[in-house]
Amino acid sequence: MEKEAQRSVSLRTNRRGERSNQNTHSNDVEGGLFSPAKLHQDYPLKIVWKKGFVRWNFLISLDVVILRTPINTSAVLLHLGLVLALQRWVPTLHSWSQISICNKDSKVFTMWSTIGLVPKPPPQHRCPIPVADDPEKIVIPEGRTPEKIVKNLSYVMEDEISNNGSQNIPLFGGHKSWKQREESFKLKPAMKVHCGFIKDGGAEMSAVDIKHVKKCRFVVASGIFDGYDVPHQPSNLSLRSKKLFCFLMVVDEISLKFIKENVTITEDKDGGKWVGIWRLIPLKHPPYDEPRRNGKVPKILTHRLFPEAQYSIWIDGKMELIVDPLLILERYLWRGKHTFAIAQHKHHHSIYEEADANKRRKRYARPLIDLQMKIYLYEGMEPWSPMKKTVSDVPEGAIIIREHTAMSNLFSCLWFNEVDLFTPRDQLSFGYVVYRLKGLFEFFMFPNCEYNSLFVLHPHIREHSSRIEWVTSWDQLKGNAKISNKGKDWDQASGSKDNLLESRGGLGLWTPYPGNLDAVVLPYVVRTSKAG
Repeated sequence: MEKEAQRSVSLRTNRRGERSNQNTHSNDVEGGLFSPAKLHQDYPLKIVWKKGFVRWNFLISLDVVILRTPINTSAVLLHLGLVLALQRWVPTLHSWSQISICNKDSKVFTMWSTIGLVPKPPPQHRCPIPVADDPEKIVIPEGRTPEKIVKNLSYVMEDEISNNGSQNIPLFGGHKSWKQREESFKLKPAMKVHCGFIKDGGAEMSAVDIKHVKKCRFVVASGIFDGYDVPHQPSNLSLRSKKLFCFLMVVDEISLKFIKENVTITEDKDGGKWVGIWRLIPLKHPPYDEPRRNGKVPKILTHRLFPEAQYSIWIDGKMELIVDPLLILERYLWRGKHTFAIAQHKHHHSIYEEADANKRRKRYARPLIDLQMKIYLYEGMEPWSPMKKTVSDVPEGAIIIREHTAMSNLFSCLWFNEVDLFTPRDQLSFGYVVYRLKGLFEFFMFPNCEYNSLFVLHPHIREHSSRIEWVTSWDQLKGNAKISNKGKDWDQASGSKDNLLESRGGLGLWTPYPGNLDAVVLPYVVRTSKAG
């Protein structure tokens, strides 16, 4: 498969909103250090290369040797010393950073830029994706990826009995204890975990839709909640993908009504509802008060909604997919033998950076975001650094590509459980779950510029929000202080004026935590990007 001819695809030029980005990737993609655009400044370096004084493969080996040892102060000083020595040997070089940093995506470059020794390059907005030539010629792997660690995964389906012997009111995520949460991170061949869909907890599909999704092995899934969008039709689909994939758009009842009023819905002989290629999957009885948290059900628990699916591609409802889904699976899963792929965030590497941005942008109540971060820090989640094995702790979660193996499904369950317990800001909990699994969950985090080449972003028809997003203090949460910084969507936001709290989600923020968080001080965050 890897010997197939491949092409670099960037389908987004000349599409809506892309005129200003035509040249954003020229510096890093168009030929690297020896591109024609940079010839005048790199020509002395090219002379050095031709004369053989410095071999880049030696320098790459230098980076690899150092990075395979623990990165500490001694290693950094050793690297710096060797590079400075090389600069004395090769005076024609403009700067020592040109020797050391031969690849701007390498950990070495990231390490130097993090500690301020080299300037950070502006992040690319989009770049070509090295996808295969023809979807019709892609060879789909037979069978499933073998299970190595978790071989049998099952789910808690009934809510627990309370301490006084009475049955708790069923919650979609269940009444999890801190002990159960802790046990769920200890990997064993057979595991049983909470994973939403507790009986009578909400998010119910009709019998017609259940029958339809049972035949779906390949799925492109999306979702619209709170009536803020209409489905956008995928483009550049091959005939093979149109036959192979089920395109499933999960909606709540508010969104179904909104879509009916704005676009044409057709109905098949079995009563199934369609908008173009999308099959609408209405969920009755939303499990949460907060629309954003409801949207995490199909996004993260795709394997629970569509249990027969072997492969899925999730794409947020505001996006138009513009790359054939078979090409996506080949590029991000099959080529590298991955089972889970997600893009890295454009600006942030640390969850504490992302939390700070969420507070500034009023994405959720500030004290509740702080409490979640304090719990994570107390439990050992350090800020991201180049010494970590992961490319980043923060993903762009709007596109998720999965093979539904037991390990991939377990990760999705644990990720969802954090969203259920704490805040609906799923980018805050992704890296935490990766950390708790101690490197045993393997995934592909691909460049953000490729992520931006997979879709066209359409603006929301209207913004959706919750009143809790404007909360900045505990006094406001408890009703002891007025909220003066109301946004323009305050009157349309979900929630009542008298109750800012969610009653069915985020219960971990109100359940006594077993550790002492009084002495926990959140890391100081330096804002690294105006847009971040």
